Amino acid sequence: MKNADLSITLGVEEEFFLVDPETRDMLADPDPGIFEFCEAHAGAHKAVPEMLRSQIETNTRVCHSVREVREALCETRGLVVEAAASRGAAVIAASTHPFAVWQAQLTTPRKRYEDFEMTYQEAVRRYLVGGMHVHAGFGDADARIRVMTAMRRYLPILLALSTSSPFNQGNNTGYKSYRQCLIGVLPRTSLPNPLYSAAEYEALLDNYRRMHFISDGSELWWDIRPSQHYPTVELRICDLCTLLEDALCIVALYACLVRMLMRQHYAGELPGEPLTEIIAENRWLAQRYGVLAFLGNTADGGRSDIGDLVAQLVETLGEDAEALDCERELRQALDIVANGSGADRQTDLFRLRVLEGDSDREALVSVVDQILAETRSGI
Repeated sequence: MKNADLSITLGVEEEFFLVDPETRDMLADPDPGIFEFCEAHAGAHKAVPEMLRSQIETNTRVCHSVREVREALCETRGLVVEAAASRGAAVIAASTHPFAVWQAQLTTPRKRYEDFEMTYQEAVRRYLVGGMHVHAGFGDADARIRVMTAMRRYLPILLALSTSSPFNQGNNTGYKSYRQCLIGVLPRTSLPNPLYSAAEYEALLDNYRRMHFISDGSELWWDIRPSQHYPTVELRICDLCTLLEDALCIVALYACLVRMLMRQHYAGELPGEPLTEIIAENRWLAQRYGVLAFLGNTADGGRSDIGDLVAQLVETLGEDAEALDCERELRQALDIVANGSGADRQTDLFRLRVLEGDSDREALVSVVDQILAETRSGI
């Protein structure tokens, strides 16, 4: 299709933990003034309570470029850091807290969250996780569904680059994204099956509603999904990136992939879908090993070093990165592979501190200090 509209809008949601600067533990019942400060100073953005009182979620304004997303994330991250500091608290950007325990947390007193806990019981009480969701607005409803389906094969790479949750309840879990293990006990999570039209998606929603499983599409917690409220496709698989530059890399990579897949869709050249089971295997490898994973090569067979796959992808997306003016942010993916993700930095520091004589708890406090510093950097 000639002269196809390849424009993309972007928006980012980030879920942060509020911590005590003295103990570095999560604040089970933080000062409500933190949220009041955010509401008063958010401007075009939003900052809202999450299910746990110890969390705060930011939503950027609608952006029309990765450059605008950079400005927006600086503003939203700066907002929550300033709000927390004004009430004697601090903020960390990581998808699990290194040593906080779920038994000490309190639920935000809202009916939605109370109903959620009533239904899912201890699975949701253990749900001490935060994430980063990226919305991309583009095309019509059918184009969004087709691109969403084609995006599934790239989700393991996006997850691996974002990993920031190696610790849980004071334990080094061995996973780079333990968040995925905590999410996976809930229904309607992980990968969606392939869908090829908006009508097919709506028929699926109708079946869910007819059986009273869900009330609307916001209760499908897939790794990627059509937004219930906006004409966007919402990327949900990623951990919350500790470093601003890593977060922008995820946004740029997602935007470039959307643009490439749109081009292929309009040209009638979208490739055939890999088996969902194979993508799921790669997804598990990404959550376990992060940027050290060897993923199944869905194009050529065998296993490939994720570094080689990322390098090939950055080259393939060159045209799209140039069009979106985000070459620098896209190439950050190569740096993440070379130097490690947030999860790698956390586990490296933990092991170093233990080797130097710290107790596990002392080492984990140092990890929180590192996350605190990285969260503040770049804003």
